Amino acid sequence: MLLDALEVSSAVVALPAIGREFGVPVTALHLVMTGFALGFGGLLLFAGQIVNRLGRRPVYLAALVVFAGASLAAGFAGTLAVLVATRVVKGFCAALTAPTGLAIIAAEFPEGGERTRALSVYALFGASGFTVGLLLSGALTELDWRWMFAAPAPAALVLWALARRYVPPDDAPRGRLDAAGAATLFTALLLAVGALSAAPAAGWSDPLPLAGLASAAVLAGVFWRRERSAVDPLVRAGLLAHGPLVRSALAAAALNGAYWGFLLLCVLASPWPPFATAAALLPASVPPMLAAPFSARLLERLGTANAIACGTAVAPLGYVIYWRWGTEHSYVFGMLPALVLVGLSFVLAFAALHVQATGGVAPGDQRAASGLYQTAVQVGGCLVLTGTAVLAAGGRDAAALFVVAVAVAGFLAATAGTRFPRSPAKTP
Repeated sequence: MLLDALEVSSAVVALPAIGREFGVPVTALHLVMTGFALGFGGLLLFAGQIVNRLGRRPVYLAALVVFAGASLAAGFAGTLAVLVATRVVKGFCAALTAPTGLAIIAAEFPEGGERTRALSVYALFGASGFTVGLLLSGALTELDWRWMFAAPAPAALVLWALARRYVPPDDAPRGRLDAAGAATLFTALLLAVGALSAAPAAGWSDPLPLAGLASAAVLAGVFWRRERSAVDPLVRAGLLAHGPLVRSALAAAALNGAYWGFLLLCVLASPWPPFATAAALLPASVPPMLAAPFSARLLERLGTANAIACGTAVAPLGYVIYWRWGTEHSYVFGMLPALVLVGLSFVLAFAALHVQATGGVAPGDQRAASGLYQTAVQVGGCLVLTGTAVLAAGGRDAAALFVVAVAVAGFLAATAGTRFPRSPAKTP
């Protein structure tokens, strides 16, 4: 989990160095981050089916080996295309290991205090990964950005050796694979990201990006039609009728996407070397890391609805501060207040959104609902980051305003139809 979270933040600080070496504009440079989110979010639902079909232990072991190989390949990448391809592969490996890790915990720790403590440790490492990734990326990019992408390889191999010894075999395989549905969804996302990235250079009236966007829309429709009739669909239509799940997924997608776009703008505008840039971004990532073990207690005190409303409200405020004053004042009076507010928004809202998304779902649909929610988080990051990069090519103000608009949309989605209790109800 730490490696998966590290992969997101490690790329952002290295982007300027990668752009200088390969000579690519920001409209293509964002693909280093987007590629990982595309492999993760675009294939997460399919990864859950693979785990069910082949078993937790073999999938976990295989994913770690492929992850290590892709990390080494990224370190030796000679072109941006090769680097992005390795990032997509690593994203798919993360899609395989993340739900598998949770499934192993659920299977090996009895329900109650023991499992709660195990999940708290799991969440702490996930929250820590983003901070560790920033610092490690800043330090290694000072030497060479390639070290940052190759560094996870030995850690993944150590995990593989430990997993061979400690991860037990699981139940007999079950379920079917919806490979056609997964390919349709992934291709639609790939075409959408590619078309948006190519539009600034080719022109928005050029047939190529327009054809890409039209094809993505058609494939999205094909995917939805197929899922309604598939025997074992990636997405059950009934889950999309569950209001709290849909609202939470949209709000989390906006929250995560706006944050990634904000980080991209901060790094592109940074006048500091890589490690100083990474350190400057810590006020947004350290608070969620420190608060992760206490998230359940926080939700009991505030109530899920109140925490979500407050968290999704302070995020747009932080982005407005950055849009208006982030580069006009010193770090202390410009960027820092925005970073602190964004960090606070994740402390309040991120865990609460997950609880709300899965809290009212039938027990048999919990895993499917969680997978759909996590897919929305990654796909939101992917699409919003792409939009931010495209707009940043034409000027910072338009891109920053886009981030603000996404965050406001997230607040509206999170609070639509919500009734706020005067005394917070106990959170499950």
